[in-house]
Amino acid sequence: METVLQKQYVEFGVDHEHYAIPISDVHEIIRMQEITEIPSSRHYVKGIINLRGKIVPVLSLRVLLQMEEVEPTKHTRILVVHHQEESLGVIVDNVNKVTTFSDIQPAQGSISGVSGSFFNGVGFSSSELVGILRLDEILLRD
Repeated sequence: METVLQKQYVEFGVDHEHYAIPISDVHEIIRMQEITEIPSSRHYVKGIINLRGKIVPVLSLRVLLQMEEVEPTKHTRILVVHHQEESLGVIVDNVNKVTTFSDIQPAQGSISGVSGSFFNGVGFSSSELVGILRLDEILLRD
């Protein structure tokens, strides 16, 4: 009997939107913690954290997606992701679940005002549409 393995994604929320990234890109998910600011850094770089002896830069996904910044809540999380041989922290409003998508459509144009080039596609999860983010595109912007 042949088994079809579906790719798993971590689904999370930013503002009222739902996004996902492949679980293979996620090293771990941690609670929000104190971030040490870095003077003269890019506007989306919130600073650095010490994660078990390793210095990890932390970025705001809200700022990267050109959304209004808000104060962290008890649901705010930092997704520690692997990107180009480095670990980076990405602040999200909440983490919903690990999921698979039975149907992924190509992203066309913009999604909720965010450039379609930031997405690998749009997945359908229960009754919601979830934008599958292209980390390279988002994290390499100026």
